[in-house]
Amino acid sequence: MSGGIGRLGQPSNGPADRAQRAQAFIGAASLEVSAKAMPALRAEAARIAPGTTISIPYLPSEDDTARLAAVRAVRELGFEPMPHLSARRIVSRAALEHFIDRAVIDAGVERCLLIAGDLSTPAGPFADSASIIESGVLDRAGIKVVAVGGHPQGHPVMTSADRWRVLERKCQLIEARSMKPLIITQFAFDADSVLTWLNELRGRGITPPVLVGVPGPASIARLARYAAMCGVAASTSMLSRYGISIGRLLGTAGPDVFVDRLVDGLTEAHGQVSPHLFPFGGIAQSMEWVEHCRMRAGELMTQDGHCPPHPPSQG
Repeated sequence: MSGGIGRLGQPSNGPADRAQRAQAFIGAASLEVSAKAMPALRAEAARIAPGTTISIPYLPSEDDTARLAAVRAVRELGFEPMPHLSARRIVSRAALEHFIDRAVIDAGVERCLLIAGDLSTPAGPFADSASIIESGVLDRAGIKVVAVGGHPQGHPVMTSADRWRVLERKCQLIEARSMKPLIITQFAFDADSVLTWLNELRGRGITPPVLVGVPGPASIARLARYAAMCGVAASTSMLSRYGISIGRLLGTAGPDVFVDRLVDGLTEAHGQVSPHLFPFGGIAQSMEWVEHCRMRAGELMTQDGHCPPHPPSQG
């Protein structure tokens, strides 16, 4: 894993080529880690590449003190912290300024992820992500990269037309303030849906890098529960394409099928695309899966006479 973002080439020409592409893809992964999971991140830090982006979700059960402590912990471990900002839960402009200023000064934060939040009525002056961008707080504090959400498998409220209009506008607003947009998608189970969404994204001329949400290995019951909680489409047929059988809910599942299908379908036309891991089964289990993928890829390339590539650059 590294802080970089993978750019894949032409479709796979064989097992070794697919393995090399998969290794590059996985090597560019970022990771979602909540403030309360910082002890688990610290325990696994040696298995994660320096400079890896760690995305820190905005949980209603945590306050800004906990979020700032998490941001500092991520930086101290040698990773790139990316705190989330939930627009409708921010009580005032002063609260936003204080949090961002402290994150930048204390931990050198240069990127953040904006979400509207789940409140029907805003707790303060920010009704959506765009209002935070337009406030000027982020760019004046020194934020360089602003991430916004993408929804390949739909949204519980917004229509498809509205989703595209809002996404394009937010990217334009970010660039207008001399920051760089980044798109992070909800986690998904169907690689074909993600590829179709990427095709339309690029076809609309929306070019920022994309981090594709990938559910880390976990129990099938837990994956289904998170899908229901987050409003992610998870029909029986979609789960089967991910490699999950509803008939064995006591088992576990990893994203191998999803990642292989995604890697096979990505081309240069899709631009910069890399995975964003949601470690639903725990950080340790996700890192074991990453190491397994690397070993599998290395073995396939060796068998085919390929030399494994150098590890991805850190930064």
